[in-house]
Amino acid sequence: MRTLTTSAHLEPDTTMRVNVFAPTPDDDGFVSLRIGGDFIDVALIAPPGSADALRALARAAEEAAMALDHITETTSEGAA
Repeated sequence: MRTLTTSAHLEPDTTMRVNVFAPTPDDDGFVSLRIGGDFIDVALIAPPGSADALRALARAAEEAAMALDHITETTSEGAA
């Protein structure tokens, strides 16, 4: 990944969209993963050869979601 540091808050209505850009005579094609809200879209551009990086991102996102589920469960039980 090239250098970029930013932060954003995911909300329940955050949208995700995948666009596939087929290869052309000038490039190898790529996939765009767009994550957006009302005012901002973040686009992750993944060229051929970066599928493992996207899979790692998906695993990290699943781990974060499980942590949020755990927080929700323990908070609703009265323990933090």
